[in-house]
Amino acid sequence: MTRVYVGIGSNIDRDASIKGGIAALKTKFGDVVLSRIYESPAFGFEGDNFYNLVAGFETGYSLNELAEELRAIEYSFGRKRNEERFLPRTLDIDLLLFGNLVRHDDKYDLPRDDILRYAFVLCPMAEIAGLERHPELGESYSKLWSNFDKNEQQIWPASLSLTGHV
Repeated sequence: MTRVYVGIGSNIDRDASIKGGIAALKTKFGDVVLSRIYESPAFGFEGDNFYNLVAGFETGYSLNELAEELRAIEYSFGRKRNEERFLPRTLDIDLLLFGNLVRHDDKYDLPRDDILRYAFVLCPMAEIAGLERHPELGESYSKLWSNFDKNEQQIWPASLSLTGHV
């Protein structure tokens, strides 16, 4: 089994998309550890605020199989991947880590660069995997978050609660 972490985000029908995406992950993968949900402005384009969180779980799937399963969940919520990168979306599930695999090519970016670039990824990652270490840097996610310039990007705990819903 491989420990994986995914980033989940939505800025279209956020409540239903996030809750539905989490429910789909739990149905497919069983025990899923979830960070709190954070809200942040759209980054790189004008749009409604996003809800974001990080989820961790174990899988026996290969990297390619897992990627296909995650895309299928996105598509079931109306996501289209042929669009530009910075656009509103119903559900975005990004593979952040696949064990300690390091792979940067035209198909995979692991560990995903977004972990170090965006507060809405690193903060929830530090929350649920704070003592784990970045496969390339060797630093814990807690330390990476403590060193992150928090004035550059705004995030705050979202009002959406998952208690009793998923």
